[in-house]
Amino acid sequence: MTVAVHVLTWMALVHGRGRDVVTSDQIATSVATNPVVIRRSLADLRKAGLVTVRHGAGAGWTLAREPESIALLDVYRVVHAEPLFALHHGEPNQACPVGRGIQPALRRVYVDTEEAVRRELAAVSIADVLRDTLAARSG
Repeated sequence: MTVAVHVLTWMALVHGRGRDVVTSDQIATSVATNPVVIRRSLADLRKAGLVTVRHGAGAGWTLAREPESIALLDVYRVVHAEPLFALHHGEPNQACPVGRGIQPALRRVYVDTEEAVRRELAAVSIADVLRDTLAARSG
């Protein structure tokens, strides 16, 4: 999640400076990682419609939408196919009072927590992250 948000925030920065097409090598410099890691992240973001790729002359990656219209929830959906919290892989011992009741008890808590996380992420855009990032840098 953090790498994907970093990628999109950096792309928003250069987009705001008038340069739309960037390479995975350029982004990797900001993230301080291997460009292969960035390309994997970009491929996932492309499948979700958040970035586009240009081949041939002037090849590189661009934001598919304005930074204000990309919520962190959009990014979360790309990188988290599974719920934040999982229940047991197998069924607990139903003869045990804890084993019998733990999954229903936790399921409610986990669903409520996941909904709260989604609400928070929906309220923050890549443009917000960029603004806060630049403010933190200068402060």
